Amino acid sequence: MKKLFFTLLVLVSYMSINAQDVIGKWKSIDDETGKPKSIIEIYQQGDKIYGKIIQLLTEENKDGVCHTCETKYKDKNIIGLVILKDLVKDDDEYNDGEITDPKNNKTYSCYIKLESPNKLKVRGYLGFSLLGRTQYWYRVTE
Repeated sequence: MKKLFFTLLVLVSYMSINAQDVIGKWKSIDDETGKPKSIIEIYQQGDKIYGKIIQLLTEENKDGVCHTCETKYKDKNIIGLVILKDLVKDDDEYNDGEITDPKNNKTYSCYIKLESPNKLKVRGYLGFSLLGRTQYWYRVTE
């Protein structure tokens, strides 16, 4: 009986995580410093998922201008910049999209996946997903 109860609990937990949606506001965390970087709003347009910067959180960029960018975005307002593009739902993840890092203006293949209802795994990579880096974003609750 205990095994059955535990199995049902795990199954219900798994289903509730997968039933959660990536749509909403997420706090991005710099994977190098561990500090909050920005708030990204993830939204659906048609059958694809996109994400845009709606707020910068670092002290040097709090005015919405990317003073730390090394690219065409240097000293430019990047609020509203779409950094996640063309992600398509595939089982429990969204893939076949792109993510752009405004700091270096590089675009990478990307997939995102809910790790829990309030934790999003964001993986950018070149070629195949083993060569890349992962960030974890956290849902902003209002």
